Amino acid sequence: MKKYSVAAIPGDGIGNEVVPEGQKVMEAAARLGGFSFDWTHYDWSCERFAKTGAMMPEDGLDQIRNKDAIYLGAVGFPGVPDHVSLWGLLIPIRRGFHQYVNLRPVKLLKGIESPLKGREAGSIDFYVVRENNEGEYSSIGGRLYDGSPDELVMQQSIFTRRGCDRVMRYAFELAKTRKKHVTSATKSNGISHTMPYWDERFAAISTEYPGFKTDQFHIDILTAHFVRNPDWFDVVVASNLFGDILSDLGPAVVGSIGIAAGANINPEKDYPSMFEPVHGSAPDIAGKGLADPIGQIWSGAMMLRHLGEEAAARAVEDAIADVLARGEALTPDLGGKANTRELADAITAALPAHFKADKFAAVS
Repeated sequence: MKKYSVAAIPGDGIGNEVVPEGQKVMEAAARLGGFSFDWTHYDWSCERFAKTGAMMPEDGLDQIRNKDAIYLGAVGFPGVPDHVSLWGLLIPIRRGFHQYVNLRPVKLLKGIESPLKGREAGSIDFYVVRENNEGEYSSIGGRLYDGSPDELVMQQSIFTRRGCDRVMRYAFELAKTRKKHVTSATKSNGISHTMPYWDERFAAISTEYPGFKTDQFHIDILTAHFVRNPDWFDVVVASNLFGDILSDLGPAVVGSIGIAAGANINPEKDYPSMFEPVHGSAPDIAGKGLADPIGQIWSGAMMLRHLGEEAAARAVEDAIADVLARGEALTPDLGGKANTRELADAITAALPAHFKADKFAAVS
């Protein structure tokens, strides 16, 4: 029996509630698929920072380097500045393990009401592919004349040909399995060096994919189109900052950021990839059992697919869709009264009816 070694990092806030529920669903999927998990728990978090002064140990990356995947909940909590928690845990993992693709699905499912009038299930279905290792999220820069009237702050954006090309190729390869339509997010009318370069590389990579539909929008009007015309999109590729913004806006237009899944992927599998929901630690509802576990569970489905367990991944995704469509055991963000555990239990119970091993045997 195949056994996958996975690092479980609940992190902060509701991460401690949704990760165990996600693990429960993953275990059920594994039993159906004839494989298993070997979970190792890590307490890396803002709570750990408060006790030790570090989000994770100095050898943290070495501890998880040989894992098959990383299953993370959320990072961030009041009392620890956000830049400290982010740069102390998430970014070192993303960069240390060359997880240069941040992939986030945006799909309107039956049973969820979009805040956009007249949108029906299936009418919104696209991916945001975010460059995850460079761009605007750079540590290059600093301050000069701190605290004085002449104080100066500078931070550099870093765009490399390798970085742009590889994330754009990933977007095109993903679109090849879908509608062969790739949209690029830019701001080359206002950002005069990095964004024109991004546009140049998008045009160059596009020539490798004849027959594909391509377009690009400045980020300001693109956010408007996400709201007014979300059905236009199939795969959207963006720099680190723009992708971060778009992949929060996308789930918002399909009804709840609580269901939003995410993956930090090293496509070559030289290092473990990390799977985490988009919703963050939500300290306002932490400990109340109100958190929606779907984002965590859906992220787990993305983990299963990355590991090659396609039948199990499809079963989890279909079970999520089934439970939502029936409108049972929904958490408050989805208009229901169920708690975190009850929704996860409903998805677990729905799994067997959706597992079709033969159909995906060649893949898994």
